[in-house]
Amino acid sequence: MQRLHLTHPVIQAPMAGGGDTPALVAAVSEAGGLGTIGAAYMSPQQILDAAAAVRAATTRPFGINLFAPLPAPQTPAEAEAAVAAVAPFCEELALPAPAMPNAPGKTFAEQVEAVLESGAGLFSVTFGLPGADVVAAVKAKGMLFAATATTVEEALAVEAAGADIVVAQGSEAGGHRGTFAAPFERAMIGTMALVPQVADAVSIPVVASGGIMDGRGIAAALALGASAVQMGTAFLTCAEAGIPEAYREAILSAKEDATRVTRAFSGRPARGIANRFMETIDAKGAILPFPLQNALTRPMRTAAAKAGRSEYLSLWAGQGVRLARRQGAAELMARLAAETAEAIARLSSRKA
Repeated sequence: MQRLHLTHPVIQAPMAGGGDTPALVAAVSEAGGLGTIGAAYMSPQQILDAAAAVRAATTRPFGINLFAPLPAPQTPAEAEAAVAAVAPFCEELALPAPAMPNAPGKTFAEQVEAVLESGAGLFSVTFGLPGADVVAAVKAKGMLFAATATTVEEALAVEAAGADIVVAQGSEAGGHRGTFAAPFERAMIGTMALVPQVADAVSIPVVASGGIMDGRGIAAALALGASAVQMGTAFLTCAEAGIPEAYREAILSAKEDATRVTRAFSGRPARGIANRFMETIDAKGAILPFPLQNALTRPMRTAAAKAGRSEYLSLWAGQGVRLARRQGAAELMARLAAETAEAIARLSSRKA
């Protein structure tokens, strides 16, 4: 908190794909938290433009997140079936029939160069770890480096890589799982169980992530040994978030049992609100690996966003959805601060 000049121990989670607009990032930072640009799908120039927009709106620190480089995906035997499974949904939206996408080119190194010139105070990665040269370059710029872990083993690897911060992502978290050193199904550890075990295992600050939606959750995370929390779903319903209104309404009307972990949209396990596309594709079972499935479904998701059709959207959200509220980012930050102080005071006032 001192190095990032935070007033409140709250980091707005990176939400690649447009959820975390520069307006949202700047508003969170200006309110005393740390806004973060989810830049995984951005070109180097788009990263620089987004960072410039944030800097124009606030003088406070902000972060940028990328996906760590992954091995090139292998085309599975059921590739044609995976494409065919998506075709009816494209037809419903009057889109051309989908085709097998090409593997994306390698852009991580160029993205990192943009991050280094962005003026961000924190660089974070998900899905793994970058090379030692990247970590050294980030630190030479005076930036903090953070990475996501879903197990204690991964947290130890994050610390060994030279990270300043480890984000402990519990199974309740919305969006993509950050798992990189264990089978996904074995790394589904809840936030309350994961955070204290990680805090005991590493000597760097721990940020708790997953299912935290209000000040009670922040107080609990601090009690478990976290230095701060990372929150995504709570910020998606803010006025500044860049998601379609149909997505926002889906979160605001969802119950705690509405989310599932799926590979249907991107090819990588991610938690979101169940809808027709997710249930249909999961049942068929033919899914391309990440990021090929992500590219395959992108035209459908883009068209659905414009049409306000939530049954085709990747509605990433955590298990705390019932606690979501429609408000501005500054209002949310003020409420989180008040609720956290109230929760801590209430606990402190209790007699043994």
